[in-house]
Amino acid sequence: MNTSKGLHLSGEWSTVHGHERRTILNIREGGAWCCPEEPAVSQESRREALEASALVHPNPEAVSAALFVVGDPFFFALDKVQVKYEMLRSHVVDGISVTDAAAAHGYSRGGFYLVTAAFAERGMAGLVDERRGRRGPLRVTDEIVEFLRSAPAESSGAALVGEVERRFGVALHKRTVERARR
Repeated sequence: MNTSKGLHLSGEWSTVHGHERRTILNIREGGAWCCPEEPAVSQESRREALEASALVHPNPEAVSAALFVVGDPFFFALDKVQVKYEMLRSHVVDGISVTDAAAAHGYSRGGFYLVTAAFAERGMAGLVDERRGRRGPLRVTDEIVEFLRSAPAESSGAALVGEVERRFGVALHKRTVERARR
């Protein structure tokens, strides 16, 4: 067993997509790595997990990169994070132009640069899209709503904005106060 680069290698050399590979810790020999011909997770369960996590590539049919179309079950065009990573890798490692790398992975040139910036800023976490929707807790608590609804009807939204800020230390927009009073 070879221990080059700190990895325990076993199994045979094989050529996959033009690159020679050696199986690492072959599961048939009691290790933890599953061979490509024996996927540990089905494509269907991967799809379901990706959907549940909102990580499905928005345009998987546009992915034409060889790794994703040859049929290797490891490379899955629905996996948005994997596709983004391989898009960046194909440009940086394989020397494919930005335009060609983006097109082969179902993204625009502008999308490529957005992915690059996110990766440069946050690493692998940058490949996961930002969470959609509200960013943090609501500022209008039940206590504030109760206060606003108990305020005299003739009190204006603008006047109540100042009162909420003084009492609760929360700055609200006049329109938010008016909606909370309904």
